[in-house]
Amino acid sequence: MRPKKTVLLTLLVNGQRHEVAAPQHHTLCEVLRDKLRLTGTKQGCDKGDCGACTVLVGGQAVLSCLTLACAVDGPVTTIEGLGGRGTLDPVQDAFDKCGALQCGFCQPGMMISARGLLDENPTPTIDEIRNALSGNLCRCTGYTKILEAVLLAAAHGNDVDQSYNDMRRDRVAVSAFPDVPPGGGLLIIGQGKSQ
Repeated sequence: MRPKKTVLLTLLVNGQRHEVAAPQHHTLCEVLRDKLRLTGTKQGCDKGDCGACTVLVGGQAVLSCLTLACAVDGPVTTIEGLGGRGTLDPVQDAFDKCGALQCGFCQPGMMISARGLLDENPTPTIDEIRNALSGNLCRCTGYTKILEAVLLAAAHGNDVDQSYNDMRRDRVAVSAFPDVPPGGGLLIIGQGKSQ
């Protein structure tokens, strides 16, 4: 049996440069969690099926369980680097305001995928949001509040507090799911009445 080759990696993670020695076959997920102790990135299926390990590399959402750490070419953003010091990213704030938080296991990947989408497309349609989050599985929420949170963050960017208050005041809702019965709809700010 041949010994496993160790490589010296230089990674820019959440704005900080890190030099770390890791086996050449280790994934970005393993390096983030085991070497850098950034455990917000979840290790779920290790097959690219669940999306819990999603991080941004060069602004693009990638599955860190399928990405070799030695192949990373670009800055990495994990959930720990999403907000600023003492502040939440608008996506994090919207998830909180909309109650899109349950057990928390899928949250980092969902939020990172949402941030990647909104950075690329600040005004996505509901179908574009669904597509961007289609690689992220959640076993708790049923996705309605997650989609609502991404729409809220998209609709009002950094002013999530004001837009959430406006949404509650106006009680404006539209079902984004044609097959969802009344009362089970998705809130879309300023788009009409409840169906």
